[in-house]
Amino acid sequence: MVYCHPVAAPQRIALLAFPGIRAFDVSVVTEVWGTDRTGHGVPAFDLRRAAADPAAPIPLRGGLSLSPDRPLDWLDTLTPTDLVLVPGIEDPDADVPPPALDALRRAHTAGVPVASLCAGAFVLARAGLLDGRRAVTHWRLADTLAARHPKVRVEPGALHIEDTGIWTSAGTAAGIDLCLHLVRTAHGAEVAATVARSMVTAPFRTGTQAQFIERPTPRTDRDADALAAVRAHALAHLDRPHTVASLAARAGMSPRSFARHFQATTGTTPLHWLITQRVAAARKLLERTDHPLPEVARRAGFGSEVTMRQHFASHLATSPRDYRAAFRQAAGSSPIAR
Repeated sequence: MVYCHPVAAPQRIALLAFPGIRAFDVSVVTEVWGTDRTGHGVPAFDLRRAAADPAAPIPLRGGLSLSPDRPLDWLDTLTPTDLVLVPGIEDPDADVPPPALDALRRAHTAGVPVASLCAGAFVLARAGLLDGRRAVTHWRLADTLAARHPKVRVEPGALHIEDTGIWTSAGTAAGIDLCLHLVRTAHGAEVAATVARSMVTAPFRTGTQAQFIERPTPRTDRDADALAAVRAHALAHLDRPHTVASLAARAGMSPRSFARHFQATTGTTPLHWLITQRVAAARKLLERTDHPLPEVARRAGFGSEVTMRQHFASHLATSPRDYRAAFRQAAGSSPIAR
């Protein structure tokens, strides 16, 4: 279910910092939550870098360093409206400072949402937070995570996964997807889209999309261009009925060939892609308009409120009506969804 907790102060984001974390993931977290976009309708965030010794810079790869600004016990002040983020680590077998693991356990016990990027899943696993839970990491490390931590239910294919308040993501770009997903679930699709636009990145990739796709070849480049045009057309006309056959005809392919090339290019099926785009469109309409639910369903291309409700239940574990009510209850505040 979706739980929104209105709060007066900005949402607090704790970046767990210790030697061995990846500079890229630190940069992603800083770009998403550490950039002031309040002038564009994005709520303010309070991003802090917590470490065992706040006075000691943490070396990062490439000659960089990170300056912490909070001790680890700052995590003890967080609430379920806040968020703890664990960056990926360069070496999954490297030691993690026990105080950092203890701080993670205490935060989770207090009900604070916890998320990791890439190989940061190994940190959560060492803290025991992934025992019995579904989790994902970079596809090259999935077997290693499963071998090192057999109690973790590793799913190697997804971009990001949530299991009872704990999020994990695959490698590199999937960390951006998870960060935007966390913004989206906490503050709505429009806020996440605004952040994505400023980062010049895709605003929405479903977490179940494949981690990697087949490498394009010169012969398939033309097909990829045709598929991109078809996706653009579908997005511009979501309110119209679309089928694999109709989309394939627009691409000049047979339905079977179209479905195969679509999966190879995007990592998901045409119909699954279309449904996720319609869910995203419906969320924006629910957030930004007072349209009745049947009109929202029509504009998003679901055809009926019943169909829209079914897809909201399967994708978001809530109903369109409850989603709108929760979003409006939290309007003007800094909610977090779990």
